[in-house]
Amino acid sequence: MAGLESVANVILRVPSIVLLDLLYRWDVEGSAHLRWPLYGTTFLKSDYLWNVYYLGHLGCAVLFLLPLRYLVRIYLHLLTALLLHVAHQTARDYIHQEVDSGFIGAAYEDPDTLSRNVSTLTGLVIVGTLCSLLQRTRHAWLFSAPVLPLLARLAGLPLHALPHLYTVSVTLTLMVVVSVLVSNLGAMLCLCRKACEEVAQMLEGYRLVALGLSLWTRLAVPVLFLVFWLVMFSLHVFSFLSSKPGAFSKQGLLFIFLSSVAECCGTPYSLIGLTFTVSYLALGILNLCRFYLVGYSAFQNGNVMHRGVTEGVTLMLLALQTGLLDLQVLQRTFLLSIIFFIVITSTLQSMIEIADPVVLALGATRNRSVWKHFRGVSMCLFLLFFPCYMAFKISHLFHMDFWLLILLSSCMLTSLQVLGTLFIYSVFMIELFQDSPVEKMDEIIYFVNAVSRVLEFVVALCVVAYGAWESIFGEWSWMGVSVIIVHSYFNVWLRAQTGWKSFLLRREAVRKINSLPQATEVQLRAHSDVCAICFQDMSAAVITPCHHFFHGDCLRKWLYVQDTCPMCHQKVKPPTPGRCDGESQARHEDGEEEDVLTDVEEAGSTEGSMAEDLSDTKTEDKMADGEDEEEDRREVGGLDLEGENGLHARMSD
Repeated sequence: MAGLESVANVILRVPSIVLLDLLYRWDVEGSAHLRWPLYGTTFLKSDYLWNVYYLGHLGCAVLFLLPLRYLVRIYLHLLTALLLHVAHQTARDYIHQEVDSGFIGAAYEDPDTLSRNVSTLTGLVIVGTLCSLLQRTRHAWLFSAPVLPLLARLAGLPLHALPHLYTVSVTLTLMVVVSVLVSNLGAMLCLCRKACEEVAQMLEGYRLVALGLSLWTRLAVPVLFLVFWLVMFSLHVFSFLSSKPGAFSKQGLLFIFLSSVAECCGTPYSLIGLTFTVSYLALGILNLCRFYLVGYSAFQNGNVMHRGVTEGVTLMLLALQTGLLDLQVLQRTFLLSIIFFIVITSTLQSMIEIADPVVLALGATRNRSVWKHFRGVSMCLFLLFFPCYMAFKISHLFHMDFWLLILLSSCMLTSLQVLGTLFIYSVFMIELFQDSPVEKMDEIIYFVNAVSRVLEFVVALCVVAYGAWESIFGEWSWMGVSVIIVHSYFNVWLRAQTGWKSFLLRREAVRKINSLPQATEVQLRAHSDVCAICFQDMSAAVITPCHHFFHGDCLRKWLYVQDTCPMCHQKVKPPTPGRCDGESQARHEDGEEEDVLTDVEEAGSTEGSMAEDLSDTKTEDKMADGEDEEEDRREVGGLDLEGENGLHARMSD
């Protein structure tokens, strides 16, 4: 249901834009000199026609801004009025046929008259029923006034009375229309009063902006002007081909297209429609580019920066600056061809911004999908050769001047950017098929980008120099000077400033890395952690003034972007020589103290082990001495016993 309302919102508002376009094309002064065909006098004065002109603009604007429900009711009333007009025209044709036939008898007596009466009556009844359905009323008799002449003919009234009855039926229909208008006049006045109150409340600036954004969204203005221009362009092409059957073979498709576009952008409304058409066409091309490179996932995370707005705004600004609306058709066709070249160049630049990260990501992430690589490389090759082909065609079609040189330089810059992207992608692919990584990869990438930026700067500088030379020694114009100034600022000064700033940042980063101290093996073992940038183990590292450890290459890449520590976000400043010596001496003293403490601890542990060994030895000695004393006692006891026995034996002997 919401989709149906959106379609109705667009279809019902397009006629108001068509009427505005026709009013803009209307020659009021020429119409004021028309002669009334019956009386031979002037049709209307110029003042009255200008009043009609302004009232027509006001009515179309109101019709364009009305809410959808009121707009539907207005169109239902207009459709009902159209059906009533058809009914009265049918009744009028019937009366003319009856008068021409000359049959004065009853209608049912002549088969032709009866058949004509029945068919006409059936059609009028159907029209009256449709009118009652459109107006949602059960009083179908309100729309039955056109049937009066037919009923009179069936009743047998003479033929000369039928025109008078037709006049009566028209009068009755007009009375019904006036009554409907009077009955709805109160609702219209109430709606106008509410609109005026809302506008009075929105007099503040931010509220007007909010109101404008709300109307822009609710009315779907871009889609409205897109449909309006496409309908007008299609009708013009159809009428042109119908009137000239052999136009394709004689003039060519490109000339027919450009001339038709030039015919359909002669008013501000048609120019706005062409602007939105170009925007949607560029958006479709960019979406197709994303789909070709990434697939369906491209529509899930769409880039809001590539919506085709740049191309549409470029066309609008160029058309206004060059006075496109005031030119003749052939001059407008020639100028539109140049503007379209510029718009296509802008679209190609947006395609490069989409393709560049995708292609580089394929090489950097070591993706091995052949189809993805083929899509990325083929898109880059298209963006490399198509601008060259455009530059070739432009140089052959037009005479060389400052504007043509700007177009050629844009094509050259596009090709240079794609060439740099392809070179970096090739380096990534070489690293992919090698066992060891390419050394100083970031330096190679920076060198390629630097060469590309230098070439772009040289091309922009040549364009500015040629434009300045042409302005001084050739034709001078404010438009040319303004373009040179804008081109000098954006494409020369800003490029030079950005490149020099990047060079200074890299040089400063290298100087800081070289001035930072290297971590020793003892410090790395004590740190025992990975690099906070690449999350890899550190066999070598540098120490920042805030005492954080990083890989030298990782920290250098970080400092290319910003000069703060990745961990604590303090400024990474190179230490002064005195401070560096003091810190190294302090670190050396701290190291010596740590070594002394280690030796003391080792000595203490050695003494403890020696004391334990000594106590164990003493215990063993004591145990051995006890055993020896016991053995001695045993030996002495034995000797004593042996002595006493011998003594007794001797005594007995």
